[in-house]
Amino acid sequence: MPYAIITVGGKQYRVQEGQRLLVDRLPHDEGKTFNPDVLLLGGDGEPKLGDDAKGTKVTAVVSEHVLGKKVIVGKHRQRTGYRRRNGHRSRLTQIEIQSIGAKTARRAPAKKAETAEEKPKAAAKPKAAAKPRTTTRKKKDES
Repeated sequence: MPYAIITVGGKQYRVQEGQRLLVDRLPHDEGKTFNPDVLLLGGDGEPKLGDDAKGTKVTAVVSEHVLGKKVIVGKHRQRTGYRRRNGHRSRLTQIEIQSIGAKTARRAPAKKAETAEEKPKAAAKPKAAAKPRTTTRKKKDES
């Protein structure tokens, strides 16, 4: 079964088709698809790294935005009466991997309409004569 290592939100995940995973909150709306960056492809023969894996696409769909489990953080210092209690719930996105391995078509470079030989050369403009440099100084009173 093919697998891929992708990057989402600055973290790396090993994924397979049909897998669901929780990642940090993404800016995509629920039901939208997106293509995360692919670092490695494996499972069928030799793994592909770097530039070999660049042309391959992994498609993921945003299932829902959820809140993570509540985490309680407590601080305490012995014999000083110092106690603090704090907590948070991480904002997460659940994604589902739809497909791995769809090749993206590489675009051919756009052809220029006219080549250098076909372009008519513009007539050379005559250069303007350079102005002589002059400096202005205040004249001293000679009285």
